[in-house]
Amino acid sequence: MNSIQRTAVITGATSPRGIGREVARRYAEEGWAIVILDLDGELSAKVAAEIGNQYAVPAFGADIDVTDEASVAAAQAAVAAEVASGNLPVVGALANIAGITSPVPFLETTLDLWNKVMAVNATGTYLVTKAFLPAMIDAGFGRIVNMSSVSAQRGGGVFGKVPYSSAKAAILGFTKSLARELGTTGVTVNAVTPGAVDTDIRVGSTDEQEAALAASIPVARTATTTEVAAAITFLSSEDAAYLTGTTLDINGGSHMH
Repeated sequence: MNSIQRTAVITGATSPRGIGREVARRYAEEGWAIVILDLDGELSAKVAAEIGNQYAVPAFGADIDVTDEASVAAAQAAVAAEVASGNLPVVGALANIAGITSPVPFLETTLDLWNKVMAVNATGTYLVTKAFLPAMIDAGFGRIVNMSSVSAQRGGGVFGKVPYSSAKAAILGFTKSLARELGTTGVTVNAVTPGAVDTDIRVGSTDEQEAALAASIPVARTATTTEVAAAITFLSSEDAAYLTGTTLDINGGSHMH
């Protein structure tokens, strides 16, 4: 079975210059059917339809609050109904992209902020994975790719300080542990750790800030969303069957193990 006979589910994929939307586009370009799940269901459906039409693949979009178990269950049920009706092929990949940052210094954080950042990034990854995993196990094939960050490895930067770095570090532990547990099922679990990426998050930064950021990266530039998406779709491919529990750094050499 090749990827054109499977569906990729992507959370957090409606932002015009976000990683998630580019991931959805890249999956479609490579022949996957796509499902976009985000807070705004109408926008999710619109973006999915646009990408699906562009690449002539089945597409579906719905609302999801990744922090709410009932909302996640409803989204999974909606996708399962599309699969059962023949509108979508079986789900073969899940890209957990949804996330928020925490640009506040530690002593200015609140418990509410901590809980929200952990809920969207870490708990959301847990809930969505738990919802979509059983069908992958039943099919004997699955590719789960989780969005972490270089901040999890070296500490937070300008946009993602202590809560964000902590949540993204939790995702790395989740990824490695789940990969071990699922080793014989045909389902792989991997993570990507992007460094600075050219997304909406940096809109409003000054030319001086951008120049300083680029100068701090060995390859002297930030990543494009296309480069991050290419890594995620590779980890979802047949060729990546022996990669599980791995962390793929996408940071231009800005963090070395």
